[in-house]
Amino acid sequence: MMTISVSHRVPVSLGDRSYDILIQPGILRQIGQVLQGMGCSGRVAIVTNPIVEKLYGRLVRRALTQAGFSPFVIIVPDGERAKTLPWLAKILDALVAHRVERQEMILALGGGVTGDVAGFAASVYLRGIPFVQVPTTLVAQVDSSVGGKTGVNHPHGKNLIGAFYQPQIVIIDPQVLHTLANRQWIAGLAEVIKYGMIADKQFFQYLEQHVEGLRARAEDVIPHVIQRCCQIKAEVVAGDERESGRRRILNYGHTVGHALESWGHYKKWIHGEAVGLGMIQEASMAQYLGLCSKHVIESQDDLIKRVGLPSTMPQLKFTDLWQAMQHDKKVVKGHIHCVMPQQIGDVRVVPLVRQSIRKWFSCQQSAALNVTKASGKLPPRSQRVKQK
Repeated sequence: MMTISVSHRVPVSLGDRSYDILIQPGILRQIGQVLQGMGCSGRVAIVTNPIVEKLYGRLVRRALTQAGFSPFVIIVPDGERAKTLPWLAKILDALVAHRVERQEMILALGGGVTGDVAGFAASVYLRGIPFVQVPTTLVAQVDSSVGGKTGVNHPHGKNLIGAFYQPQIVIIDPQVLHTLANRQWIAGLAEVIKYGMIADKQFFQYLEQHVEGLRARAEDVIPHVIQRCCQIKAEVVAGDERESGRRRILNYGHTVGHALESWGHYKKWIHGEAVGLGMIQEASMAQYLGLCSKHVIESQDDLIKRVGLPSTMPQLKFTDLWQAMQHDKKVVKGHIHCVMPQQIGDVRVVPLVRQSIRKWFSCQQSAALNVTKASGKLPPRSQRVKQK
């Protein structure tokens, strides 16, 4: 059997649910050999979207077939449209129609949405079948493919329906990122910056020093970025698989970010863009509450803007934001919990008090209005934010 050369192997240590993250340019062509070497065989249900299928579907099917597998494809829509119960049902219908057996597998080929819905299908079909993550977006490679969070959205909130279900392996080919749309690429950088903010000041400084390489997808920058993000996530997940403690720090930017996604009906921003906005707002809350210095938020916000992420909040009411955050899965006994920075590389989870956050929101809107007045471009009355 041919030995697979792997640039980086990051272990995720979870006892009998442990697995590796393999990072290797060009490994997509060897995916059949990788799975064969793990003792896998039989049918492989490839869950993917039309864009990824056109780019990489044939290559993956050929690699699997040459290694003795029998692959077939289940197409789901691109984007958040696929992350719903109806599309979950369609995946399950296809598995039933192909009579997939318990020892056979689902392979998620795509971004975070594809991995989430495919993984959830794997967790419930026949009470659980093997599942492989093959992420093709930056967000998925550095974040969502690792850690076993699977699920779908509900109209009232993101990721409200799902399960913790670990993959057998995560196979990352950095070369596929060259075909990623620029908006998707830049959105993924929000999750990258998040890792520096929550756990590694030196990594954050590395990102500050390599902004041009990040934006240009430089081959001497990206593999290191992917590896470091995976290392941080693997370490956090290994210590808290089911998010009862430290793993909650991975949600930095996501309390406000998920609220914005829900408020925008999952159409206004893609996930990373919303997370970037969430990080800006949650750091601002932290400064208002006296948890961090102005230098911390200025450093973070400057990096977010330099990589090209959006940084301006939409015109919305406080009640809209608060209500959307109430549906977050991190609500405990009716209290919203939010991750806030103390220093770069150090965050804490804080319960939000409505009155305090309302005052913060009011200060934010007043400051924004003063800036607008100073520029001499006051928005139309119909677009001005009102407090409730």
